[in-house]
Amino acid sequence: MPADAFYIPDGDSYVATELTRGPWDPGSQHAGPPAALIGREIELLPSDAPMQLGRVTFEILRPVPIGRLRVEASVVRPGRSVEMVEATLSADEGPLVRAAAWRLRTADMELADGLGSLDGPGLAGTTESTLRPGFAPPGPDEGAQRDFFATGSSVGYHTAMDYRFIAGAFLDRGPATAWLRMRHPLVAGEQPSPLQRVLTAADTGNGVSATLDWDRYLFINVDLTVHLHRMPAGEWICLDAITIPEPSGIGVTDTALYDEAGPIGRAAQTLLVGERGTGS
Repeated sequence: MPADAFYIPDGDSYVATELTRGPWDPGSQHAGPPAALIGREIELLPSDAPMQLGRVTFEILRPVPIGRLRVEASVVRPGRSVEMVEATLSADEGPLVRAAAWRLRTADMELADGLGSLDGPGLAGTTESTLRPGFAPPGPDEGAQRDFFATGSSVGYHTAMDYRFIAGAFLDRGPATAWLRMRHPLVAGEQPSPLQRVLTAADTGNGVSATLDWDRYLFINVDLTVHLHRMPAGEWICLDAITIPEPSGIGVTDTALYDEAGPIGRAAQTLLVGERGTGS
């Protein structure tokens, strides 16, 4: 029976389905679903006041296999205004991804017009959003589906997500602007939260904005950091991304994040760049 969720809960564990499969290894997951699964565990932590995740960094210690996983999270620095949280995604062989996050208290505040994300300047480095208050990229209805590069697998993350490109494409090299939407729940029987939606998508920045030939090169991220000043509304998340590789074999992807109303935050990935078959 085809999978209808990225993960199936099983006691205190989660069983990954083939929808989590990434583009580099048919037995390993794309990093987006594991990041979202960790984010879900962080959201489940109780707090004494309303809190919102402001920043989370995922350290990808090793490839995440498509199999049984455990997730643990705890508050390591409690506080009334800010909390630091740590989380670990593990399998039988040990830790796979470690995360550290800041949760900040939320409160109703009055701000002058033109300061917030819905009517103020946009994200640095994105000219249109900086010059046009309240800017959001053209919506997903104005985007186009584009072919994914050949992975050798008929099912995976690339089929579990909807893509609508405003600029660029998987098979075109260079910066890209693309809307992403989950076709399936993160965990079976649950509706994805706004945080889970953005974390499932954010790790795709280096994929949509590839500057190197997929058939010849690997450009695998060893981490993912996401800053959020506002939680997204709706199902679609926009990635406005650029990838910069260096002759040293190190690269970076910088991604501005949007929902259909405007900017919500930013993501960054550190990349290991190498030619396929060279042991990179």
